Parts: sequence; structure tokens; C-alpha cells
Amino acid sequence: MGDVTQVLERLRGGEPAAAGQLFDLCYAELRGLAGAVFRSQPKGHTLAPTALVHEAYLKMVGSEGEWKDRVHFFAVAARAMRQVLINHARDKAALKRGGTGGMRVTLSGAVTPGGREADLVAVHEALEELRKLDERQGKIAELRFFAGLENKEIAEALGVSLRTVELDWKMAKETLAKHLGG
Repeated sequence: MGDVTQVLERLRGGEPAAAGQLFDLCYAELRGLAGAVFRSQPKGHTLAPTALVHEAYLKMVGSEGEWKDRVHFFAVAARAMRQVLINHARDKAALKRGGTGGMRVTLSGAVTPGGREADLVAVHEALEELRKLDERQGKIAELRFFAGLENKEIAEALGVSLRTVELDWKMAKETLAKHLGG
């Protein structure tokens, strides 16, 4: 059992110091995931990777979720980061419509081939449509985009075979590409 899983067990047991230890243990990896999302962003972006990690972590801890293990924790972190990014993108779009200069938030290379950027809100909407068609495919896409998990880790998190994840990911990519016009 890994360090993260052990700290999660202590957190579930009600140990107050465990939340801070969990953040310390996971910060570098969470920051790396957030950094990957922002690599394609223009300089001067109003939401930094560090802020994304902090906001997502606060959202997670505030929900008092019970995470089974490391993989489950990072899957929940992916969802929290996605929610923070979507809220930020929507706020920026609202500012833009109101006449002040907003910035477009994108997710580079998410589904579109050739490095073409996809608008984050469009990716979110495409993921929601995918989830309506196939819940598991939607979860797989979310775990790849926002948690940076590999197929083996996704299979473990979802309790399915690696082959199932590979096949579902192939179908999910096609569906998302159609929805995003790629």
C-alpha cells in the first residue's frame, strides 16, 4: 500500500493532520497535472496552475469525499480541476460578452489531431454529451484529459480490464472528435 493510500486511510479515520499530509504528498503530482493543462496557454493567463491545484484541492476537501486509494483520489482531483477550469472559462466568457477583454481558455491537443486547440468549454460540453451516450467512455476521457492517467491506471480506477479501456477510449476519441468538429 502506497503512502497516499495510507494517508487516505488515516484521513478516513478522522486524523486531523492527515489532510495537510495528503496535500504535501500529492502537491507535486497535482501541480504537474495542472501544468500540463496550461502548457498551451498564452502568457498572462489569469488562472495559474498553482491556483488551479489549490482551488481544486479546497473543493475536494470541502466535499469531504472518501477516497479509496491513490488512483481514486487523482480521479476525483481530475474532476475538481475540470470544474474549476470550466467555471473560470465561463466567467471569462461572461466578462468577454460584457465588453471587457476576457481570455479564451483552451485544452491543447485534447482530441483534435495536429495540436489544434479545442476550447475548454467545448471540450466540457463534448464530455457531457459523451457521458450521456456512454458513462464509462466519458469517465475514461475525463481521467485522460484532466488527471493524466494512463490506460492501466484508468482500468484500475474503474474496475474494468485494460482492453475495455483501450476499446472505450478509441470510441470516445471518435465521438469527441465528431462533436468538436475535428
